[in-house]
Amino acid sequence: MIQTALTIAGSDSSGGAGIQADIKTMSAHGVYAMSVITAVTAQNTLGVTAVEDISPEIIQAQLDAVFTDIVPDAVKIGMVSTKESIAAIADKLVEYRPKNVVLDPVMVSKSGCSLLKPDAAQTLISRLLPLCRMVTPNIPEAEVLTGGTVDMSNWEDAAKTIYEMGPDLVLIKGGHLEGDAADLLYDGKEFTVFPCERIATRHTHGTGCTLSSAIASNLAKGLEPAEAVRAAKDYITGAISRGIPLGHGVGPVHHFYRLWQDED
Repeated sequence: MIQTALTIAGSDSSGGAGIQADIKTMSAHGVYAMSVITAVTAQNTLGVTAVEDISPEIIQAQLDAVFTDIVPDAVKIGMVSTKESIAAIADKLVEYRPKNVVLDPVMVSKSGCSLLKPDAAQTLISRLLPLCRMVTPNIPEAEVLTGGTVDMSNWEDAAKTIYEMGPDLVLIKGGHLEGDAADLLYDGKEFTVFPCERIATRHTHGTGCTLSSAIASNLAKGLEPAEAVRAAKDYITGAISRGIPLGHGVGPVHHFYRLWQDED
C-alpha cells in the first residue's frame, strides 16, 4: 500500500517553493502527494510580488475533500497567512485528527516579503502548534515564536520554549547561523544535533518547504522522528548541492537529483 501525504500551503508560481516544492519532494520520496492551497503567490527567483489568500471556506472544503476520501499518513503545513485560515485549518485537524502533522511556520520569504499577517502569529501558536507532531522553525521564525534573539548559545532554551507551546517535537533549523548548517531536534527530554557542512551556493529557493515535506514523507513511511529528520537532512543537502541555476535570482533546489541523470 502506498503511503500518502498532504501539503497545506501556498502556491509558488515559479515552482521552487510552497505547494509545488512539497509535491515534488513527496513524489521524490515515493509518497502519494495531495494538496490544500491556502494562498496564491506571484513569485519567482527574485521574490514575491503579490499574494492572494484563499477563503477559509474553500480551505475547509479542500480539507474535507481529502480527509473523507484519502486519509493522509502525514500532513505538512506551510504558508498560512491569516488568523482566519489558521483557525479553519485547526478546526479540521481537530475534527479529523491526522497523525504526523509537521508545521513549517513560514513567516517571511527569502526576498523579505511577509507571508504571515502580524495579527496571525499568536493564532498559529495557540491553535496549530498543539496539534503538531513536529514544528520546524528557522532561526528568524524561532525568534518570532520565542520573542527573543536565538543563536547556538541559547537555541536549546528556545527549543524548550517552543516545545512548551504544544508540539511533540521541535526542530530548529540553523541555516541562518554562522558556520555549518546544523539543526537541533528536541523531543521534550533529549537534544539531537544534526551537523551539516554549509554548501556555497545561492540556489536555495524552497529549502525550508522541501526539508519539512521530506520529514513528513519519512514519517508517513514509518520512520522514527530522529531517523526522519536525518534522512530529510541527507536529501536536502543533496538537493542544495545540485541547485538548479534557473532565473535571475535565487534558483531552486533540485528535488529530483536522485532520479534524474546529470547530463555532464
